[in-house]
Amino acid sequence: MTRRRTPRRDEAGTALIELVWLGILLLVPLLWIVLSVFEVQSGAYGVSSAARAAGRAYALAPTDAAGQAQAEAAARQALVDQGLPDAPVQVTVTCAPYPRDCHSGTSVITVRVRSRVDLLIPDVLGGGRPAFALDATHAVPIGQYQEVG
Repeated sequence: MTRRRTPRRDEAGTALIELVWLGILLLVPLLWIVLSVFEVQSGAYGVSSAARAAGRAYALAPTDAAGQAQAEAAARQALVDQGLPDAPVQVTVTCAPYPRDCHSGTSVITVRVRSRVDLLIPDVLGGGRPAFALDATHAVPIGQYQEVG
């Protein structure tokens, strides 16, 4: 009985093709993850800077109403400076021990800034664009940025 010999396919170059496809399949999601982490880190720096700037602006304002407006403007500008011009911002100011008069001599102003960063994951992978919520708090004693006269 004679055995028939089947011709073998030449597999030269298939490892390269498999490596390229595997690299693409692993590299693209890894790139999305790394870019999202960088975006969140940038947002964290921006929100922290916004809280600090808003606290200083509120403390330097002559009244509480003017302080709220200046704090929101300072927080917005700090986010723009960090490369987040379209990020939503919410500024909340509380004062202790005098909640109604933040500009009293021994008050401590606490500013909380909330924002979010949209992640760079495409809409194809899920319903809607995911976002990462960020917030930062900064406390300012009222006499810290005022001249004693």
